[in-house]
Amino acid sequence: MAQSSSPQHIAVLGGGIAGLAAAHRLASLGHRVRLFEQSGRIGGAVRSESAGGWLVECGPNSLQESSEEVAGWWKEFGLDGDRLEASPLAKNRYLVRNGRLVPVPMGPGSFFTTPLFSAGAKARLFGELFSRKRTRTGEASVGQFLRDHFGAEVVRYAVQPMISGIYAGDPERLSAREIFPQLWELERTHGSLLRGLIAGAKAKRAAGKKTIAKLISFRGGLTAFPEAVASRLPAGSIALKSRVERLVPGDGWRVIGSGEAGPFEERFDRVVSTLPAPALARLVVGAGAERPLASLEGIEHPAVTSLFLGYRRDQVAHPLDGFGALVPSAEKRSVIGILFSSSLFPGRAPEGHVGLTVMIGGMLQCDVARLPLERLLELARADLKDLVGATGEPVFVRHSFWPQTIPQYGLAHAGFRESIARCERSNPGLFVGGQAVDGISVCQCFKAGRALAERALAPA
Repeated sequence: MAQSSSPQHIAVLGGGIAGLAAAHRLASLGHRVRLFEQSGRIGGAVRSESAGGWLVECGPNSLQESSEEVAGWWKEFGLDGDRLEASPLAKNRYLVRNGRLVPVPMGPGSFFTTPLFSAGAKARLFGELFSRKRTRTGEASVGQFLRDHFGAEVVRYAVQPMISGIYAGDPERLSAREIFPQLWELERTHGSLLRGLIAGAKAKRAAGKKTIAKLISFRGGLTAFPEAVASRLPAGSIALKSRVERLVPGDGWRVIGSGEAGPFEERFDRVVSTLPAPALARLVVGAGAERPLASLEGIEHPAVTSLFLGYRRDQVAHPLDGFGALVPSAEKRSVIGILFSSSLFPGRAPEGHVGLTVMIGGMLQCDVARLPLERLLELARADLKDLVGATGEPVFVRHSFWPQTIPQYGLAHAGFRESIARCERSNPGLFVGGQAVDGISVCQCFKAGRALAERALAPA
């Protein structure tokens, strides 16, 4: 891509993984960068804590190494030696049905014998192979889209808990085109999603590409990734506890805000924003009081609580031989998912102990996530006793509450994208990306942050 020939002074708003990626890319190309982060730390939702032999992931728990490009990042940032692949047990997944953990079938043989689905649901899944091509003219929710292909039972007991576990979302309110763009296209080109996925996997194998992403982490936890990126920025590039409140275009841009030392104002040639939607909605652009992205207040961000609970091994009956378990809302439980954290990567629990990460809340039960810790522990202990045979009190507890977590790409999300595009068109030199539009996973955000930096340098 052709880029700006002369060095630029560029502001980067937001110190999450996308902002760090953008800042690093800009600096590596010879530009001066200044990264503004409202909180006192970089990394956004990526946060790892160590205490007494326990290693807790307060946000994301693993990364998907889905390509050679992603694998190359660890070498680029000096993380090769700390990289950990998930245990082979991680391929085992569980869903809860009728109050017990049931292994997710991993092949045709186990699918036909699994008690997860009725005979009718299995027949419906098999019949999906014969679906005809279809071009939709309007939006469809994830729930409706996948019900059309696989039926209501599969949505209720597989799709809904998956969406809740990954997006903290409600499949009936999320856009299928936004969440599953590849599946949306497969419906148009193949009709059957299963047929299209099989064809895609064959094409990847023929091209020698990876077909299954590896789950990885680092010895000190995922926080090693943003810390490694930040350490490679020029000294003095990062301004923590610095809230940007106004952007004023003119001869370049004036970036105005407040920090620990009081109000600040700095001048830049261009501005790259990876701020979350609520901050974008509050951002004033111009000399007046105009908030061109105020509509982004309409993007929902559910509350989620993460409880890391440590037990002695003899307190938990289940072998914990897998990644974890997702809990359908139809099961009427308080928890939406349980990760077998100490089974995934070494060093997550002291010898003779196990660590479980319990997720509570999301779009379907935000109010539960906001309960006091004592009540949350009561609810979690009750579900863990029933589902994995955990008895007694946990010997270690860490509580992480996220009042606004993953942005929900709902049925109106295309309108939010257009608001951002319109703002950029009206304000040359301002470039907006990040989780609000570029995907939610750590690797998606990092890749998108780099692409945003490239876009900011391209000639107008």
